[in-house]
Formats: sequence, C-alpha cells, structure tokens
Amino acid sequence: MDKQVCIGTIVAPHGVRGDIRILPQTEHPEQFLELDYLLLEDGRTLHLTNARFHKRMALIKCREVNNMNEAEMLRGQKVYINTEDLPELEEGEFYVADLLGCDVADESGNAVGVLKDVISTGSNDVYVVTGTDGKELLIPALKKHVKEINLDERRITVELPEWVDEK
Repeated sequence: MDKQVCIGTIVAPHGVRGDIRILPQTEHPEQFLELDYLLLEDGRTLHLTNARFHKRMALIKCREVNNMNEAEMLRGQKVYINTEDLPELEEGEFYVADLLGCDVADESGNAVGVLKDVISTGSNDVYVVTGTDGKELLIPALKKHVKEINLDERRITVELPEWVDEK
C-alpha cells in the first residue's frame, strides 16, 4: 500500500448539490486544483469532478457526493493523498512525513535521538526530537542548527543549540 499524507480536513458542506468545503493543511493548497481523487480516513475514495477556492477553503465536487446530507456526513474527516502524488519540492525542501522517524546525530556522529514531530511556528519550523535519554529536545530548523538531511540514510545531522545541555 502507498504511503499517504493528510492534506486537509472536511469542515462543512457547501451549497445543496453536495460540494464539500475543505480546510487545506498543506503548504501547497493549489494542488487541490489538480487532484483526481481524495482518500478519506474511513477508507473511501472520492473522485473529484471540480475544484475551486473561496476564502482560503477548497470547494470540491465529487462524483460520490450528490447532496448536502451526504456532504454533511463527511464533516470532520481528514483527507489524504498518496505521497507519490505530492508536488515536487525545490532543492533543500522536504515533506515532514519523510523526516519523521529519522535518526538525529550531532556533527561528531553522536546519537542525539529520533525526530518525533515538526512544529510550524510561523517564522521557522522546530524539530521535536526524542533524545536518547527519553527527554524531548526542541531544535530550530535553521541552517545554523540543521547541518544535513540525508533521507537515503534516514539521518539528520545537527549542531545542538547552546541551551541544550550536553553531557
């Protein structure tokens, strides 16, 4: 089975003909305009016949949803696509789903921990690393601290911030 990534949440019906309103949860919301399908968390697949935007919401018409009541039943569901259908990224950009679970080491090769989560703060992302001692470390995702990301080896090399106690 293909790896899947969440790209939004169905927040409400839109109109009486079964359109659904989706809050995009992706840095590339324009991809909704090019999709052929959406995967729901309950296992169903919706086939898109039309997509447009209105006030930061993706308005989607699907073959399988024909009225407001059917659209209402989808409220709150996360929508996914297969990772192979994600847009290509620029050099040095990565999808969070690809980074999760990577080993994190310092520049000397000493194990720091495993990347557990990425927090978007607005100004820069912050890597949440479960340290080798089980404690949580927060590392700003800045070039100053993140020296290398090697997805083939599933390894991230970092320079720990000064506020992280080194042993």
